[in-house]
Amino acid sequence: MIKREELEATFAEFLDRIGDKGLREKTVDAWMLGVERGGWDSMDQLRQAPFTLVAETRGINLIEHTIAVTRGSVALAEAQTSTYERMPYEIDMDRLIAGGLLHDVGKLLEIERRDDGAHARSRSGYCERHPISGAILAAEAGLPEEIINTIACHAKEGEGRPQVVETVLIHQADFAVFNPLVMLSAGQLIQ
Repeated sequence: MIKREELEATFAEFLDRIGDKGLREKTVDAWMLGVERGGWDSMDQLRQAPFTLVAETRGINLIEHTIAVTRGSVALAEAQTSTYERMPYEIDMDRLIAGGLLHDVGKLLEIERRDDGAHARSRSGYCERHPISGAILAAEAGLPEEIINTIACHAKEGEGRPQVVETVLIHQADFAVFNPLVMLSAGQLIQ
């Protein structure tokens, strides 16, 4: 079984930036719920898990994707706060970082590892996509509504829905790292 300390070490770069200790702990709680319910036994298994089943990932795993999206959303926020003389809205960096780390936590339930080592959509993944299962995990972990909004609305489920600004930034960072792989697989990425 994956230990809490292993997840904390994996995401330490970002967890250490969350000033609200309760939010930091609940972020890890949601990941722990996901690994337990998804049957993930080791960090090696997580590092082998693809971040999507709808495109060739070229070896990019769920952990790497989560870190890239979190790093990208933070960079988008910092680009605005360091450039705009007056911010037209407030960006909550604690919520942004927690949301980045949690945006795909539902994939721990959506994707399963088969006995042959391959990955496939799980029963849970057929019943609900990761934004829904992730929002449920976050609610069970006691995370605030704004984080639940980020998880539930970061993908197509959020189109046309009210969103906190952190959701918008995470959505943009997520698709910035997802779309090139989809285009590459389809032969549409100009290189």
